[in-house]
Amino acid sequence: MWPGACCVMVCRAYWIIALATDEFCHYRYFLLHWRTDDLFDLTDCFSSCIAQVKVITKFLVFWFNQRKFVNILTMMAEDWRDSADSDVDMRETTCKAKLSSRITNAMVTLHAITIVVYSSGVILADVDINDRENMPPLLLKVEVPIDIHSQYRYKVLLAAQFLYLFIAGCGAGLVNALLLTLILHVGGQMNILRCWLTKLVPKENERKRESIVIMTNKIIQKHQKIIIFSEYIEDLYTYIALVQFVLNTLLICTLGFIIVTSIGNPDTKEQLRKSLLFYTVTTLEAFIFCFAGEYLKNKSKAVGTAAYDSSWYELKPENSRTLILVILRAQKQLTLTVGKIMDLSLESFTSVRFSTQNSSE
Repeated sequence: MWPGACCVMVCRAYWIIALATDEFCHYRYFLLHWRTDDLFDLTDCFSSCIAQVKVITKFLVFWFNQRKFVNILTMMAEDWRDSADSDVDMRETTCKAKLSSRITNAMVTLHAITIVVYSSGVILADVDINDRENMPPLLLKVEVPIDIHSQYRYKVLLAAQFLYLFIAGCGAGLVNALLLTLILHVGGQMNILRCWLTKLVPKENERKRESIVIMTNKIIQKHQKIIIFSEYIEDLYTYIALVQFVLNTLLICTLGFIIVTSIGNPDTKEQLRKSLLFYTVTTLEAFIFCFAGEYLKNKSKAVGTAAYDSSWYELKPENSRTLILVILRAQKQLTLTVGKIMDLSLESFTSVRFSTQNSSE
């Protein structure tokens, strides 16, 4: 996904083969076992299948929107160069970058721990590989088209599944963390813009008029650049958010069903250990997208408020008139949408939680 990365075609070929094989084996398992009475296994297969569909969607969207992603990174690099001219701007940009780094590390660590915990029960289990009447347990509920009743094949398949799950889980976490990184960067640039608006009218200065004209032009250009940057993020993540919004609702309901039905069974601890962290990560993923939309909306609104609260009344009419453009643009708040259908916000997150709770009941 990252522009300029080495062996891009090899990596994409691996992911296409791995994801296609995984989905094929999931569907094969579902078709062969859907008539059985073991609803718990079918639900487990369905939940892992949904999780892989989300990973596929994220990768495909980034592959097909590579140019927009390059434009986003280019604009971020330009913002860093522009911030180097001011200590205040650099401090704000660096602060957001450090916060993004901490969030990214935390999210990747959480996803990695989730995969390890999810897989540890099967990996550490004492399996009778010679029992041909029962299929040996795998990390995912899949039906493989080969005989795995041999120690070597079974261990190789487990290792391949664990490697695939670990990389896919961390990759999904990185895509989510990237959204927060981009949104926090936009928020930092909006804070810089608000700082400029508060300092628009300088103190007594012999070149007062010239400095106001220059600063007003900088404010207009900065605001326009922020709007374009936000539109790139919206184009890149809107359809990812649509798939996330639909599938996360299904996944939360499915995992809730697994957690509830596992209580009282002999393997309750095993199922809870596998499902609780998975449920937490899924809920956190929904929250991240909704929080990003809410954060962007609030920051956009704050820019318009800062322009209105600035000392525009001390400016000459030809200078204060240009601030109207900032106020008018800020009235159309920047936001993230779910497939251009509805805005992402904390209200959207609560509606997802409420609908899944009612479905579980």
